Amino acid sequence: MKRILCPKCENYISFDETKYSEGQSLVFVCEHCNKQFSIRLGKSKVKALRKEENLEEEIRNEEFGCVMVIENIFGFKQVLPLQEGDNIIGRRCVGTVINAPIESSDMSMDRRHCIINVKRNQQGKLIYTLRDAPSLTGTFLKNELLGEKDRIRIEDGAIITIGATSLILREAE
Repeated sequence: MKRILCPKCENYISFDETKYSEGQSLVFVCEHCNKQFSIRLGKSKVKALRKEENLEEEIRNEEFGCVMVIENIFGFKQVLPLQEGDNIIGRRCVGTVINAPIESSDMSMDRRHCIINVKRNQQGKLIYTLRDAPSLTGTFLKNELLGEKDRIRIEDGAIITIGATSLILREAE
């Protein structure tokens, strides 16, 4: 199954690409906004839709690390690079400006759900700190709900759950 974004409302539409041949044009109607649009299947277009090619290589190449979004029914596997300072993480939505937007239809994830702060200590080692943004459904670290004022230091491999979506922190090498 492949997913494409509606150009109007940015809702995902899934289709089985194995039923169609390369170069074929497909017409879609978005079930949310009724926008009609077409695409032409080609090798480069289909590969670009999933953004999953060579994800494992990308994970360790980020200067300040990244969070890896686990694929679920709401969204596909994604790698979101982190930057120094506060990284606001949440559901991607038109008009919302955040550092790490997750492309997902998970409505239990806020648009500004949690924040990962990245800074260097005196020895130059990167330190990662997690806090809730605050969000409506809360932020979980290893199935433990973070309190409203909690600031928790996290390390490589930390499992963070926001809404129904799980993320894994990957530190920079």
